[in-house]
Amino acid sequence: VDDTGPGIPSEIVGKVFEPFFTTKSTGEGTGLGLSMSHDIVTKGHSGQLRIEDTRGGGATFVVRLPG
Repeated sequence: VDDTGPGIPSEIVGKVFEPFFTTKSTGEGTGLGLSMSHDIVTKGHSGQLRIEDTRGGGATFVVRLPG
């Protein structure tokens, strides 16, 4: 899944799958979406969810499930 937004700053890439991590203002989000998605993919389905480096902006999340 990718987009053409501003991208994810390198200093927070390692935090995006942590529970309750958010870049939104207080009350704007729970910070659980990516954490829950990561747990569902990795723990529930023995897959991978990772961020790929996207040069020039945007973000790319890759989901790999065993087949």
